[in-house]
Amino acid sequence: MSVPHELSVTRFIAAGPETGWTAFIDHATEWFTPRPWSTVSVDYGLAPGGRADVVMQSPEGEQHAYRGVVLLVEPGRRLVTTGAMTEGFVPQPGDMNFVRIDTFEPEGDGTRYTARARHWDEAAAAKHAEMGFEPGWGAAADQLAEVAERLERGS
Repeated sequence: MSVPHELSVTRFIAAGPETGWTAFIDHATEWFTPRPWSTVSVDYGLAPGGRADVVMQSPEGEQHAYRGVVLLVEPGRRLVTTGAMTEGFVPQPGDMNFVRIDTFEPEGDGTRYTARARHWDEAAAAKHAEMGFEPGWGAAADQLAEVAERLERGS
């Protein structure tokens, strides 16, 4: 299904969906931000209306905080968040608001991970693409796969 104004990346992870989910939720500081940036903290309240807060840091030490809200949780399979609101569904302004959908689908001996960013309009999607959506989110997806596969091996 094609969704207007959606950007996405997908990766095969050589680990089961539950392990991919565990890597996504419990090890997010290890993969969420493309290197050489780092993720200082990730704080999810895993219920609709819960927080979806992330703090990223540049190699120079500059921090960027993202505050959002959880819209939907299907443990082990799907997490839907947005920065258009904060915890408790409190609207917040922003010129880069979108709905983020992360899914973990069984595929053979592993998982098909897909990260989607659904934007309100074409201009917002184009801006996100120009900012480096594909290389940035792609690198983060690769890092997520590394963490999940390490967990699957037990190392």
